This record gives sequence, C-alpha cells and structure tokens, in this order.
Amino acid sequence: MTTNETEAVRKQVSKLMAQTFALVEACPRGRVTTYGWIGKALGYPRSARMIGWFMHESKEHVPAQRVINSKGELSGSRAFGQIGRMRQLLEAEGVEFMEDGRVDLKRYGWDPSRDLSDEERQQILEEAIANPVESNARTLNMVLTDPASPFKNENPT
Repeated sequence: MTTNETEAVRKQVSKLMAQTFALVEACPRGRVTTYGWIGKALGYPRSARMIGWFMHESKEHVPAQRVINSKGELSGSRAFGQIGRMRQLLEAEGVEFMEDGRVDLKRYGWDPSRDLSDEERQQILEEAIANPVESNARTLNMVLTDPASPFKNENPT
C-alpha cells in the first residue's frame, strides 16, 4: 500500500472514530447499544469488530460502558481497568442485568438506526466530522490488515 493510500485510510478512520464516539455519546443514560448497531448506523453493517477497536481508544467523556455485544454481554469490560467496573457504571445508570449476567436488549437496547430519525443521525455524523479523532498505530494497523476489517479488501497491500 502506498503512503497516500495509507494516509487516505487514516483520515477515514479518524472520521469514523469521531462518528462512532458521537453516536455512543448520543446513547441515552440507562440504555445500551451494540458494536453492530453502531457499525450499521455508520454504513458498515459488518464492522462490529472495528467498532470494538475504536471503543478501546475512547476518551473519558465517551460513555463506553453503554456499548455491549449483540448477545447483551459486556465484552469490552477489560478496557475499564478492573473486572466489574463496566457493570457498575451501567447499574449506576439504572440498567438491570438478567440472572445470566446479560443485559436485556429488548428492554435497554438503543439502536441509532431505529431510535434516531435519519435527520438526527445525519446531523450527529456530520457534526462529528469537524472533530476527527486520531487513531493509534495499533488500531490503524488492525484496520489495514485484519481480515474482519471493512477496509482490508478495499486497500490491498
């Protein structure tokens, strides 16, 4: 891949990270969203893994605890520094857990493609572009090389 191609992907990733964080910030307190729902709202319906990479880099103001997997499990909890912290944050917002430790997505799920109007979603995404978020080298490498990345086939090495 040429330097120009890598730079183009880096800019796209910076834009997508900002949009990812903006959608997560739009998720109401006491609700949860999924990596897949965020990816779908961004136009990348098969990019849950990529959204997970982005969330690993989220800043303190982003309520990352609200992003869980499609089974209602807290798959990103390691990023919170201690076991149980993600669950504590969600419980403090009023999210209740089922006996098996999962969140009921029918009750607490917030899908930006369903729960925001097209206009609301578009406004959030457009405003986020003004503040791109630089990815670290690891995330950029994952986007460029991981077989699950939506950019892998578009940008052959």
